[in-house]
Amino acid sequence: MDFWILVIRIIFLSQTTIGILGNVSLMFYYLVLYYRECTLKPTDLILLHLMTANSMTIISLGVPNTMAAFGLMQFFNDLECRILIYIQTVGRSVSIGTTCLLSVFQAMTVRPRELCCKDYKVKAENFIGCSISLLWGFYMLIHFVLFVYPFIKLNSKNMTGKRDFGYCSTTGSDEISDSFYAAMVVCPEVFFSVLITWSSSSMIVILYRHKKRVQHIRSSHGYNRTSPESRATQKILVLVSTFLAFYSLSLILRGCIALLYNHSWWLVNITPFTSLCFPSFGPFVLMNPCSIIYRLTLIWIRKKNNLIFFKVHE
Repeated sequence: MDFWILVIRIIFLSQTTIGILGNVSLMFYYLVLYYRECTLKPTDLILLHLMTANSMTIISLGVPNTMAAFGLMQFFNDLECRILIYIQTVGRSVSIGTTCLLSVFQAMTVRPRELCCKDYKVKAENFIGCSISLLWGFYMLIHFVLFVYPFIKLNSKNMTGKRDFGYCSTTGSDEISDSFYAAMVVCPEVFFSVLITWSSSSMIVILYRHKKRVQHIRSSHGYNRTSPESRATQKILVLVSTFLAFYSLSLILRGCIALLYNHSWWLVNITPFTSLCFPSFGPFVLMNPCSIIYRLTLIWIRKKNNLIFFKVHE
């Protein structure tokens, strides 16, 4: 058992460290882009909020579980525990919603001719901004209701026993709060997962058809490198597979945590591990070091040329 405790410590510490470094690095990169260009592409805006939601999940889930793995048990009271869970659930829900938004937006850009609105590219940034604001507002409100509800029903006889999360514990819930959670949180997450699968599948089909159409042109010019369609398809498959695998497993385990009150040691430790996998490793799936260095270099060159231009004309 001591060996598995050591393994859990190393896993949580590595997950938390890698996740914070990856998400903060990408957040810093997009903030630099915004500072230099005073605007962000719709995809960059989505990814910035995705990294923010992932960071919230890692800090509120990874850090406490790492501390608990190193022996600091039950160091939060009931209120502090509920605040941590509130931050975790908001971050998780917004992460799923923004991932869905990213997948749908990419599917829209791949096939612009099929859209009814011809000037959708002009309106995309406003549409994305409104959608992200609605996601944050909706989930912050829903989870706040779930946060406040136990304090309203604190003296109710329908409230069940405590739920242990390793680093803290909370009083249980009743059938009303469980049903509300399933209707307002679980169902949208399942819907978003289905929508991600559909939009990603449609992108892969479109890219495959496009690759077949231009294959004879590339072969006639001796083009033997991996096509852009293949690279894009591989990236989409990796991202979607990572998302669906870890979040589906996490959803099942979180359901077990919600339904069972006598949690085993394995269930308590594996559930946060699966919940942290996509927030921790997702940035490295999205990260393209060559592209990041190239864009930052272009910004630096553009700024330098502007300074030279103004100095010459002074």
